[in-house]
Amino acid sequence: MRFPAPLFAAFALALAAPASATEIPSNAEPRWWRGNLHTHTLWSDGDGFPEMIAQWYRDAGYHFLAFSDHNILSQGQRWMAIEAVRAKTKGEPWRGAAYVPRDAYADYLKRFGPHWVETRPGRAAGSTEVRLKPFDEYRALFDEAGRFLLISAEEITHRALNKRDIHMNATNLVEIIKPIDGPTVRDVIDSHLTAVAESAARTGREILVHVNHPNYKWGVTAEDLAAVVRENFFEVWNGVEGDNDPGDADHPSTDEIWDIANTLRLAGAKAAPLFAVATDDSHDYQGNKRRSLPGRAWIMVRARHLSPETLIRAMRAGDFYASTGVTLDDVTYDAAARRLSLAIQAHGTETFVTRFVGTRRGVSLAGQPRRDRQGKIVETTLDYRTGSGPQIGEVFAEVPGLAPSYTLTGDELYVRAIVTSSGAPSIESVEAPHKRAWTQPVGWSVPAQP
Repeated sequence: MRFPAPLFAAFALALAAPASATEIPSNAEPRWWRGNLHTHTLWSDGDGFPEMIAQWYRDAGYHFLAFSDHNILSQGQRWMAIEAVRAKTKGEPWRGAAYVPRDAYADYLKRFGPHWVETRPGRAAGSTEVRLKPFDEYRALFDEAGRFLLISAEEITHRALNKRDIHMNATNLVEIIKPIDGPTVRDVIDSHLTAVAESAARTGREILVHVNHPNYKWGVTAEDLAAVVRENFFEVWNGVEGDNDPGDADHPSTDEIWDIANTLRLAGAKAAPLFAVATDDSHDYQGNKRRSLPGRAWIMVRARHLSPETLIRAMRAGDFYASTGVTLDDVTYDAAARRLSLAIQAHGTETFVTRFVGTRRGVSLAGQPRRDRQGKIVETTLDYRTGSGPQIGEVFAEVPGLAPSYTLTGDELYVRAIVTSSGAPSIESVEAPHKRAWTQPVGWSVPAQP
């Protein structure tokens, strides 16, 4: 094929021209990308329009955002009565009974204008409906190479036949995964993993699945997470207040669940440990409710490009950390030296303490039922605490400062770091009085698969 001379000349000049500021580099260096994988909108039980929510996260400095409404993808035609939109903001106010929430529809119309916002007469006399735009339509307003990315996701929401709730996020979907019945939480998790794997094969996409808020209604135990070894991710922190991340007198915290599950996997099942995310699980955007706010928890992923596939592959490699406000400039594990090192970003007068946590080899895997004050057995994660010997989730070292490190001695199954700041999160939370960051477990090994 011959190119016309002027066209060929223009093409050659384009190749020779210096790279512009917005040009995608040919060999990008890895960098940190901030994102939230758990977000709700008016498509399910959130009280905000997707465009308004995306604008908030983009303006707040996030690089990627996954919309994960319950058992639905924002696809096709959907209309909602404006009064129904306003009714979504009803709830227990936290700024005083007289506080009036923002008008979600009025704000939406003001921000995006009548040429974008579509309305029609409603079914009831005198009512008006607004169109909820689908994902492929509104993403065009926000996606920008190297700056911001919207990702389609779903919160697969179900209850096992034993009446325990199980929610799982599937990120980077293009087709809905319908909830699947099962006798136990483990069966439901496994069935949903199979359904997502089949969708990934069918559509040729990288899809990441993580178990949401295990302590929500005390639905998922450490033993559940340990047993389904195909699941590789879960939420160590969920920004919704009342999801019981800190645990209570009768139930372990999500941090404890993580250590128990990883110990059972590595020492018992000879399987890889879980990696952990932190998410907002945001629902409330109109200023009158505090339970489920945006900006409380996120992940930082180290990857070369801002694309769903690149981010997911980096997460599968464990190259990310979870945070509620602490920023890490670097996380390095030197396998030869068996050393985990962190570089914490300073912030004003805040001080930082890093706990290096893990479990030693030879720990007892014999758990006992937990009992309440009346001596009744609590249906929850077993109690593995013993009077002597190695303990699950032991604190190996506690190091102050901005450059903590820990060198493994050789008897650890794994080690991970929890950084705690003296400062409070920018978005207040009763369950999280101090900012934190969690790194992924390192120093572990599993037998090669035949």
